[in-house]
Amino acid sequence: MLTIKGEPRRLCNGLTRRDVLRAGGAGLLGTSLTKLLAAEAVGGVVRPRAKSVMFLFLFGGPSQLETFDMKPNAPTGIRGPYQPIASRTPGLLVCEHLPKLAALSDKYAVVRTLTHDQNDHNACHYIQTGHPMPPAERGPARVNATEKDWPAFGSVVEYLDRRADAVRAADERRDFPSYVYLPNPLGHIQGYDRSGQYAGWLGRTYNALATKVNKRDQQDNPYFRDCTDAELDFRVEGCEVHADLTLDRTVGRVGLLDQFDTARRELDRSRRVQEYNRIRARAVDLVTSEKMRAAFDIQRESPALRDRYGRHLFGQSVLMGRRMLEAGARFVTVLWDAPDGYSWDSHRNSDDVRKHLLPGLDQAFSALIDDLSDRGLLDETLVVCLGEIGRTPKPDTAQWGRGHWSHCFPAVLAGGGIRGGITYGRSDKDAAYPADHPVTPENLAATVFHALGISPDTRIHDSLGRPVPVMDGGQPLVELFG
Repeated sequence: MLTIKGEPRRLCNGLTRRDVLRAGGAGLLGTSLTKLLAAEAVGGVVRPRAKSVMFLFLFGGPSQLETFDMKPNAPTGIRGPYQPIASRTPGLLVCEHLPKLAALSDKYAVVRTLTHDQNDHNACHYIQTGHPMPPAERGPARVNATEKDWPAFGSVVEYLDRRADAVRAADERRDFPSYVYLPNPLGHIQGYDRSGQYAGWLGRTYNALATKVNKRDQQDNPYFRDCTDAELDFRVEGCEVHADLTLDRTVGRVGLLDQFDTARRELDRSRRVQEYNRIRARAVDLVTSEKMRAAFDIQRESPALRDRYGRHLFGQSVLMGRRMLEAGARFVTVLWDAPDGYSWDSHRNSDDVRKHLLPGLDQAFSALIDDLSDRGLLDETLVVCLGEIGRTPKPDTAQWGRGHWSHCFPAVLAGGGIRGGITYGRSDKDAAYPADHPVTPENLAATVFHALGISPDTRIHDSLGRPVPVMDGGQPLVELFG
């Protein structure tokens, strides 16, 4: 807040000293600095197409040649072991193991030309944030998340929603987290803590509300089998309310914590301690919220609908994701992880692709589209489904195991104003490179934010309070919208 030689200097939030003085005086007339800062965070005005996003993340990288970019005229050593079937979209051939999705293709668009240069699984940062992964110490496997990472899409939404809440009356504020991650944080079921899913430098208080569902043992893959209700306890770890713990006792424990934390209050100017207090307050809200407990009770769904989604972990997690949207979440990531170290990362063969992966995706994704449509939620929910990479056109093994291939792979988008029954972009004859209309992760991110009405000029603030635009390049694929 300095003026040097009479020239205005911008504050760390991007406002000039004159802006602040003007806002302070305007407070007497019904405006305030808080509102000015909130307005600055909103950025340019973009008409929202969607109220919320469901992000189906197929970690490991599905093959384009076994899903939505079939090449029946390619050489036998490239086109793969499965046959194409017609869809309801002109010119779109779909794998024979995705029959339900083929029958619903008039409700979604296929982008066939996602491309980037991060040809490994650390592309999970790029796909979930729209920014390349920054250099940092990431543990022995060089995959773990750090506080230097860019914030996930959902964390940006969480941040902006809380900024908006700051200028609302108490009874108008949100009563449910904006960002939810199901069924586990990315990599946890495999022993890692992968990048791209967290708030990064934005601060841990904007991390997702993430659940935990365990596997039975080291060899178990709950995505490949039916799960019991006892296993599907989608509760936030550490926030369960035990049967003998009444609300009065819970509040009593909070009171004891307040006394214990008195000594910390003189440190409140520390950003890390302030963040701790916000996280703690949020945990208290979660543990005492009847709405939260009801939303996470998947047994409230009918057995028939649960069967329709599939009783495997992905199917039940997608159904839970729909419940999160109905409860008020605005960005829900549903993860298909790799408990066995492979799954969608099909280096060895295509057996699991045929037996479990494609049928499970076909069942859960098609059920979600139908369910959202039946409930009148599809028009207001953008559904995005993709992996972080694709697979090599030429297989690595005689059993059709394919390696990493980030140069051309598909994404499927539905709802939220997306025109169904169309394709965007065309790959070359081997599905190896885009022949036209290449789409970068920056373009995908811009499209997601565009659907939510978030301008690329919108500013979020880093750990030093400096304003940073949510996007650095990338244009939304406006052609996808009706």
